[in-house]
Amino acid sequence: MRSEDPFDEGARGILRQPRAVWATAGASVVAFMGIGLVDPILPSIAQGLDATPSQVSLLFTSYFLITAVAMLLTGFVSSRVGGRRTLLAGLALVIVFAALSGTSGSVGELVGFRAGWGLGNALFVSTSLAVIVGAAAGGSAAAILLYESALGLGMACGPLLGAVLGDASWRYPFFGTAALMAAGFLCIAAFLTEQPRPARRTSLLDPLKALGHGGLASAAAAAFFYNYAFFTVLAFTPFVLDMTPYRSGAVFFAWGVLLAVFSVLVAPRLQERFGSLKVLGTSLVLLAADVVVLGYGDRTTAIVCTVLSGAFIGMNNTVFTELALGVSDAPRPVASAGYNFVRWFAAAAAPWLAPRIEEWSDVRMPFAVAGLAALAGALVVLVRRRSLTREAQEHPRPQPVPAAG
Repeated sequence: MRSEDPFDEGARGILRQPRAVWATAGASVVAFMGIGLVDPILPSIAQGLDATPSQVSLLFTSYFLITAVAMLLTGFVSSRVGGRRTLLAGLALVIVFAALSGTSGSVGELVGFRAGWGLGNALFVSTSLAVIVGAAAGGSAAAILLYESALGLGMACGPLLGAVLGDASWRYPFFGTAALMAAGFLCIAAFLTEQPRPARRTSLLDPLKALGHGGLASAAAAAFFYNYAFFTVLAFTPFVLDMTPYRSGAVFFAWGVLLAVFSVLVAPRLQERFGSLKVLGTSLVLLAADVVVLGYGDRTTAIVCTVLSGAFIGMNNTVFTELALGVSDAPRPVASAGYNFVRWFAAAAAPWLAPRIEEWSDVRMPFAVAGLAALAGALVVLVRRRSLTREAQEHPRPQPVPAAG
């Protein structure tokens, strides 16, 4: 009997893809690697540049602050110059600013270069899914599965690459990323033809107008609180673990593997059985408990909870983005841009606030705040469930799509 599971069908078709799709997916892996790349080397950067944890945490803040604002620009740009040129522009910016990051002589320079990197990554990541879906063979299920796999692989391998190269010097991971992105640039330039442009050009205000929809605004608000907890774990935990780059990289590699497995394989099946909102609310509550235990437990407990958080983050990423893309009648790129515009502000705030909360109180309090943020996200889902459920019924649920970055 033939399986009707779209993910089983996607798994069969994922390997039968044109070179253009593989080139874009390969570059996507490296783009997602850039998010967790600096995790294992944060203490090394602080030591090398004589900076405090709160100063080094600005590497995430500048990156995601620019990414959030750039979400209003990506659709505007790609609908005018085309997906291929937008991808190449984003890759070029990442190459330049990743290489410049490796030459930084102060933490201020590095923070500034990471901002430029964030702009390039926003242009690339926000466009790559549409390009993969448009160029893929075997239907959208195979394309989405391939994109999710790239996301998970990148998030898992970023800390590993940072550890291997960063063990010699904190500068090498930045140069390594620039080199890998240069290879991705050449592959896309060689193999990807221009994709059809949308019939209607996207304006700068379209993503903000889309947030006027109650369901989308609710999904974005819940994701805002969730992202605060997510990036407290990603940006602040390395200072708490205080490990060598290799050991820290191994911890976050295991974290990334769980993120990939639960995002690609577990979340869709749980959704089919229990429904998106139940899975999302439960996962947020479990994440809240996990980060609180992480902060208040001993060293071994902190390591276990860090790795385990990858499972809850993987599920939340998939369910949140699927909900955001299907809850309103706005075009997917526009809905995604509005949703990401809101949630990435939390990703910028958490790395900046967590070390300062520690300075004002103690090392456990940032995780208590992160736990409360995750619970706030679950509360938004609970309070707004009728709107979210009603809108989800009115608009057919799309195939799960991962949150970009």
